[in-house]
Formats: sequence, C-alpha cells, structure tokens
Amino acid sequence: MMDDTFSLYDLKVEVVATEKPMVCNHQAGDYFTLVGENLSFPAGQTFPLYSLAAILPLLPAKQRDTHPHDWMTTDAEIACPDPHCGGRFRITRTGRTEFHHADVTAVPLPDGGTS
Repeated sequence: MMDDTFSLYDLKVEVVATEKPMVCNHQAGDYFTLVGENLSFPAGQTFPLYSLAAILPLLPAKQRDTHPHDWMTTDAEIACPDPHCGGRFRITRTGRTEFHHADVTAVPLPDGGTS
C-alpha cells in the first residue's frame, strides 16, 4: 500500500487592534482556530459574518506549504473588509495535523494509494 498521508498547518485567526477604532462586532483578542476543514470558536464568542467571509478564501492557502518568498508565507494580517473599521485579523500557523487522503475525500488516488 502507498502512503496517502499529507499534512496541513493548523491556524489561529486572532483580532488585533490598530490605531483606528473598530466599528464591527469583534474585539481585540477574539479568535478562532482551524484544523483541517474544521473551524472552532471559543464558547460564547461570536464572529462577524462579513469579516469571516473576507478571511475564508485565504485560509486553505495558509494551511499549505508555501515558498519562503511567497507573500502568503510572509503576510499574516488581513484588514477588516469594512473600510471604516480598524480591526485586523492575524493568521498564525500554530502546528501541523496529518491527514489521510481517503479520510477527506471519496475520490480515489489515481495510483490506487490507500490509507
């Protein structure tokens, strides 16, 4: 059997304040984590939909290995999509989790690899 494992970075997305006031429903220190395809929020904490929508497209790229000179490797802060809000969202790689291809998709590997 072929090894079908791969790893992704675990991420933490945290709200950071700037000199500009925040006007959206997030507070400095609010955060969520991402492991694989699963977002986790601390109990009782909310997160604004529009901010989340702006961040989501970047997360799969941040989970993967990137070239050291790629901006996806070096840039870690995303601005709130509301132009009047001073909030930023810092994306930090916190660890790695290993997955098996067969555990995350029903599509078989072309060469027949399995878990």
